[in-house]
Amino acid sequence: MLHANKSASLHLLTGTALSHGVAPGERLSSLETDIEERTPLQSAVIHLKNRHNLLIKTCNAAFILLASLLIGLSIAFLTRFILLWPGSELQHKFDEYHALFQVLGSNQTISDHLAVLTREPHVAGTPENFATAEYVLSTFQKYKLSAYYTDYNVLVSYPLDRKLSLTQPNGSVLNLSLKEEALAEDSYTQSKEVIPAFHAYAPSGNISADVVYVNYGREEDFKKLKELGVDVNGTIVIARYGKLYRGDIVDNAAKAGALAAILYSDPQDYAENGTHGYYPQSKWLPSSGIQRGTTFQGVGDPLTPGWPSTSYAERLDSTSSEAHLPKIPSLPISSSDARPILVALNGSIAPPEWHGGLDVPTYRVGRGAGRLHFSYTANLTRVPIRNVYAAIKGFEEPDRYVLLGNHRDAWTFGAVDPSSGTAALLELSHRLSKLVDHGWRPRRTILLCSWDAEEFGLVGSTEWVEQNLDLLSARAVAYINVDCAVAGLGFFAAATPQLDDLLQKITKKVQDPDSPHKTIYDSWLASGGGSFPLIGRFYDHSSDYTAFVQHVGVPAIDFYFGADYPVYHSLYDNYNWMKKFGDPCFQRHVAGTSTVWGLLALELADNLLLPFSYVTYSTELQAYVKTVEEQLLAAKAPHDVTVAPLNFALSKFQSAAVKISQEAEDLKHLVSNKRTINDQLLLAERAFLDVDGLRRKPWFKHLVYGPLRNHSGPLSFPGILDALADAVAPGSPQNWAVIQHEIWRVSRVIIRAALVLQGELN
Repeated sequence: MLHANKSASLHLLTGTALSHGVAPGERLSSLETDIEERTPLQSAVIHLKNRHNLLIKTCNAAFILLASLLIGLSIAFLTRFILLWPGSELQHKFDEYHALFQVLGSNQTISDHLAVLTREPHVAGTPENFATAEYVLSTFQKYKLSAYYTDYNVLVSYPLDRKLSLTQPNGSVLNLSLKEEALAEDSYTQSKEVIPAFHAYAPSGNISADVVYVNYGREEDFKKLKELGVDVNGTIVIARYGKLYRGDIVDNAAKAGALAAILYSDPQDYAENGTHGYYPQSKWLPSSGIQRGTTFQGVGDPLTPGWPSTSYAERLDSTSSEAHLPKIPSLPISSSDARPILVALNGSIAPPEWHGGLDVPTYRVGRGAGRLHFSYTANLTRVPIRNVYAAIKGFEEPDRYVLLGNHRDAWTFGAVDPSSGTAALLELSHRLSKLVDHGWRPRRTILLCSWDAEEFGLVGSTEWVEQNLDLLSARAVAYINVDCAVAGLGFFAAATPQLDDLLQKITKKVQDPDSPHKTIYDSWLASGGGSFPLIGRFYDHSSDYTAFVQHVGVPAIDFYFGADYPVYHSLYDNYNWMKKFGDPCFQRHVAGTSTVWGLLALELADNLLLPFSYVTYSTELQAYVKTVEEQLLAAKAPHDVTVAPLNFALSKFQSAAVKISQEAEDLKHLVSNKRTINDQLLLAERAFLDVDGLRRKPWFKHLVYGPLRNHSGPLSFPGILDALADAVAPGSPQNWAVIQHEIWRVSRVIIRAALVLQGELN
């Protein structure tokens, strides 16, 4: 349930009290009955006449009262509507509030929040992370926002024991440290509370085997090994991080027959080959740095796929295939521990592009002569987690929700991931509370969300979305996600296409924190080198936007400052690193993240008409259809495999997009039908969902944006492109009918979206 921000409300109207009664000088007829003596009959007649007169007067008074009330209400409603016209005093007042919001930020407040949030490591399910939940809740309450929380009980895993040793070619055994180095210059790194590096949900195992180097562990890397005559079956593979989600690396290894997987951060990818030094002298990952993370292939609680993990929920057995837990053990290690393993390998010299930045004679693929002994014991257990929320209730459309979210749990201190976003969320909540103190209320409800257990697989946000699925489907306007809010220079963003124009509009209003004479938009545009800034799409499931976009069909934006940062998920992602390298003056947190985030929310919450552009969406879909056509030509698909259904659907969508765009333009000067047209704009994204979902991942319902098995190709229409990849894979049957079926499925959802935009039954 959403709660009001404060008991006070925005007073739009003034009223005049109306009095009703007896007119001056008027007397009731009953007072005349004692003037003279009357016969009983005369008295009875006079009594009936008086009753009749009294009834008439009472009816007249009631009619006057009712008419007055109706007139008063009509005036009130007309006044309310007039005040809500875009050019009216109230709309100007909204603009003033939005301008005020921009100057309310505080670098020091954000810095203070970040220092508190990163005081201790806080992995999901631990007391330290519950302390961060309490801090967020109490901060919301301190700012006088209506705050509350929900708990779920979910499956997680922690490491109990880890051992890795290498039998070298000379027969000696080297025990690898599996530890990150404590630094004298950084007190955070000396903490005894940091969880040992591990992969969440990795199963226990005790294995001794030859080793094979598999580069980034992509499908094409395993294919290359096969071409080189290297048998991966029965080995332990070693792969470097950098191009693929770690869970996909482990899954690819398992499919190739590997018994276990070791992942490390190569200096080429995380330290500029060591040419610029290492933290704490520079921002780069030290050789002992280790990237933790989950290897879960699903989203949400593994034991409740598709439904919320409440205390009374049905739960799968952890061994069920539906839980999508990894099949083989895995472990992350440092580049310093990876080096002797790679030195010990025989076999062919790896292809040139497989060579990294380690100081080794050469990169070889194996297998042998070194042999690894791998032992890992996991504690797979259920724990409580906590999401925290703050609501500012809308005065006109309280049942329409603009949602802002960031996760709170971290593998270590998490100064960048995710506490930079949490600090920005708290600063944003403070600024919104100040607007409330100045008399502002949003037209629609704003909900601030602090998610838990994101690092294990988007667990907190997914469970909440699954629990509130129907209300979100009907009422959610948009979701704006910030995860790693600030990691360095440069603005990066992804969005569903109807929000592209809004994103560009807002970034044109905010000064670039690193370029005083430019807006964020100016720098963003220049970084892409084109006429439009590069806006990503939601083709993966790497943050909390996933359940909103790909399961419910809610329009969304995700943005951050700084590309991939080298100390990701390591001991060194702490407040000192942020203070020295990520954002020394915290201006990116304030000007970049908190301000952009807040202005996006204010536009979505306060505008009379939702700022959605489906003409932009239709242009994007047109490009996707063209890509599919090109892919089919390249694959030499039969002539009866055609994109004609997509082109037909797209023509319908384009017409509907232009029509609703014109209607929205016309409604800028009117007040009728705004709820109707807003509902059409809000619900169109839902139409891209298919009840059966993607073929191999049915939880993912969106047929335009969803996870692809091979991320190196185009990033739209995942069902079509995965079917095409299957058809052209060596040795697989070329099932072109499946591709055509997927084309028909996508064409159907595009037509459905067009019908929603039209707003009329077909």
